[in-house]
Amino acid sequence: MDLRLNEEQQIIIETVRKFVQKEVMPVASRLEHADEYPHALVERLKEMGLFGATIPEEYGGMGLDMVTYSLVVEEICRGWMSLSGVLNTHLIMAYVVRAYGTEEQKRRWLPKMATGEKRGGLALSEPDAGSDVQAIRATAVRDGERYLVNGVKMWITNGRHGNTFLLLAKTDSGAKPRHAGISAFIVEKGEKGFTVSRDIKKLGYKGIETCELVFENYPIPAGGLVGGKEGRGFEMVMDGLETGRINVAARAVGVLRAAFEDSIRYAQIRRTFGKPIAEHQLIQSKLSLMATDLEASRLLVLNAAMKKDRGERCDLEGGMAKLFATQACAKHTLEAIHIHGGYGYTTEFDVERYFRDAPLMTVGEGTNEIQQLVIARNLLKKYAI
Repeated sequence: MDLRLNEEQQIIIETVRKFVQKEVMPVASRLEHADEYPHALVERLKEMGLFGATIPEEYGGMGLDMVTYSLVVEEICRGWMSLSGVLNTHLIMAYVVRAYGTEEQKRRWLPKMATGEKRGGLALSEPDAGSDVQAIRATAVRDGERYLVNGVKMWITNGRHGNTFLLLAKTDSGAKPRHAGISAFIVEKGEKGFTVSRDIKKLGYKGIETCELVFENYPIPAGGLVGGKEGRGFEMVMDGLETGRINVAARAVGVLRAAFEDSIRYAQIRRTFGKPIAEHQLIQSKLSLMATDLEASRLLVLNAAMKKDRGERCDLEGGMAKLFATQACAKHTLEAIHIHGGYGYTTEFDVERYFRDAPLMTVGEGTNEIQQLVIARNLLKKYAI
């Protein structure tokens, strides 16, 4: 893989790296353990233009390609994985609006999303519909020049502090196949019938709210139907989630990198039996496997990102990157605790946070079991007899 970053890309990544080192790392542990929303850091993300990272320049964004954005996500997650969650669902929504919205919708929403004035999220999953998106029950019924939405959405990142969402709902409950009856809408807080009912407590991924949203006869102007056409919501979201899977895989690379860098540093300082533990063969084995999987994970992410940048579907490559990188992250964050010994089990070191954050990425944007099905389906197409 011939990946040569130009000067602009290098400057962007270095700027994010310095921001993470100087402003994120010193406060990440305190905010995470307090489960406190990082208002000041989010404002800095706005100032740096990262809410518009992948939004085209013509709409006020930075217009970053997926390769550069993936490397930016890695840098952020090296410091604190939760912080990237503020951007990920926001930019998936922006991608869908850009790829499928009417020109009027693009002009209305994307510039405000680029500045962070409109902070987006995805209202897709429901209590009984996660990986099986077609099983959603939320409905949007046409009522003159508006739609009335009823239903419950679950696991919504940015649900409390966000203000604009991409909502998936059924406009034709009897459609066959099921996905043909699903439509996508742009919805805003403000009208009656839209309630953030509760925050969901989590093992990790703390500091960023994950909420349940309830819609009761919530009115959406007909102009909020993405693309102005019913029945295309499933297609739009599946395309958007390709970028989400690349993002989640890049997050895993960032957390795995943090675990590796902390571990190899600690292994050279901690001494047992008269020498640094880095000189013990078993510790060397752990470090070598960790570094190898880190490198392989990053290359898989970049490969998927490059294909997306070429305008090609990357279900296979994105699924592989997400599966491998998140499994490697889950495996090696536990190994990082073992390398740190008893200290690794305490909150004095960050490796316990990496370990708690890792499982999110094995289930987020489609569980790893679903990724295996996606990979297999695409392999059978690619190698069909």
